[in-house]
Amino acid sequence: MTEALFTPFTAGAIEMANRVVMAPLTRNRADNDTAEVNELHVEYYRQRAGAGLIITEASQISPQGKGYIQTPGIYSPGQVDAWKKVTDAVHAKGGKIVIQLWHVGRISHTSLQPGGQAPVAPSAIPAGGKTFTLNGFEETSTPRALETDEIAGIVADYRHAARAAIEAGFDGVEVHGANGYLIDQFLKTGANQREDEYGGSIENRARFLFEVLDAVTDEIGADRTGLRLSPFSPANGISDADPQPLFEYVVGKLNGYKLSYLHVVEGTTGGPRALNEGESLDKLHALYDGVWMGNNGYDREMAIEAVKSGKADLVAFGRPFISNPDLVARLQKAAPLNEGDQGTFYGGGAEGYTDYPTLTEAA
Repeated sequence: MTEALFTPFTAGAIEMANRVVMAPLTRNRADNDTAEVNELHVEYYRQRAGAGLIITEASQISPQGKGYIQTPGIYSPGQVDAWKKVTDAVHAKGGKIVIQLWHVGRISHTSLQPGGQAPVAPSAIPAGGKTFTLNGFEETSTPRALETDEIAGIVADYRHAARAAIEAGFDGVEVHGANGYLIDQFLKTGANQREDEYGGSIENRARFLFEVLDAVTDEIGADRTGLRLSPFSPANGISDADPQPLFEYVVGKLNGYKLSYLHVVEGTTGGPRALNEGESLDKLHALYDGVWMGNNGYDREMAIEAVKSGKADLVAFGRPFISNPDLVARLQKAAPLNEGDQGTFYGGGAEGYTDYPTLTEAA
């Protein structure tokens, strides 16, 4: 009997060959000046087209949205043309691919910002973490608080990036609302101490997220729009005084959008799945009537059980896809997985990027 994890599934307008998703993975191999992907990216994503869906590495929606060196963008004609080679390669192999739309907010450094300016954020509160610059890992710069009348321009940048993504041949987009980046900064009290209509109440703090979703879904359709959230993750120094009611409100309101999927980091991003007292993913899931994508530390058995039991419709795998381009085939056969070389995860060339063997190559 074929496990449900390996059966076809449709999420909005996206028809997938299976329910195994390649999670977004920042690999820092784009051109640092133009933020364009290259032939290495074409091969990297082509090799992984066996996934039911590929979600690309996070890609900034504007020069201001950049937070790390050598990350790609999706706002210029050159970036669109470069990404088109990737989408063509994935589609030629029968795969589906969406691009993750990213604005890092305060998780940046002045050396990465246009004109050396301070990064922007809901409030001028430092993240207290580090980012990857040309000098290696450096402390993130103290951000400046966005003026109220600037926010509409960033929403427009999301709209423009979504249109550019469709022009580049993507099957859709994923709005990155997780892991302590700009949307998450607006949502959570630890980064948002505004006193205008974007701060204070849950409804106000969620306003920016829903303005972005309104713009993106209006531009390309809700059935080609996914959203990533990390309700309880402290990634990148983010925190909230009471996240459960915040995300009950957010998830409940998302039902009106009929998105392609909701991608949820279950627990701490890249860390423990355990939650604090008063935090419940089950309650959030029960409130949501759309496609639920689970993510965080899944192995084969967990993924099979999650889909079989209905705890998830789709399961995203991150690090295993780095070292196993044929991950779906390996999972189907319960075959051993290649170990990843962490020394080549970020930056570099083909080594540790496109040279991991498949099962047939290893035989």
